[in-house]
Amino acid sequence: MKIFEALRNDHDKQRALINLLLNTHGKSDVRNEYYQQLKAELETHAVAEERYFYAPLIQLDNTVGLSRHGVAEHHQIDKYIAELDDLEMSSPQWLATFKKLAHKVDHHLAEEEHEFFQQAGKALTEKDKNKMADNYLTEIAS
Repeated sequence: MKIFEALRNDHDKQRALINLLLNTHGKSDVRNEYYQQLKAELETHAVAEERYFYAPLIQLDNTVGLSRHGVAEHHQIDKYIAELDDLEMSSPQWLATFKKLAHKVDHHLAEEEHEFFQQAGKALTEKDKNKMADNYLTEIAS
């Protein structure tokens, strides 16, 4: 497996959880469960992605800008999660903030898949792509 497939698999999980959350209401056990799953998924993904995807690519001239941009977007996502954690889940503000988070995550994933993966694919060897995937998958499994 190459790094791009490993990342896309997690992106699909994140999209699915976001869609499930958007169909929940108020302060419910289901909403809380999906939100906790999404938070854990986003955090685990971001740490492993920054360590095993962005870190090597930030050292290359043709991918440094997109790598920095991706890391910056992870920080924006973290800020939305911190805001959500401070809000009452049944409040209209929680849903409004969650929709901002959903939009940011969707934008980030689309940008990675449609722009960044193509540039990274040209910059990396097949061996690099496979090793990055192995390291990434090991990290998220632990």
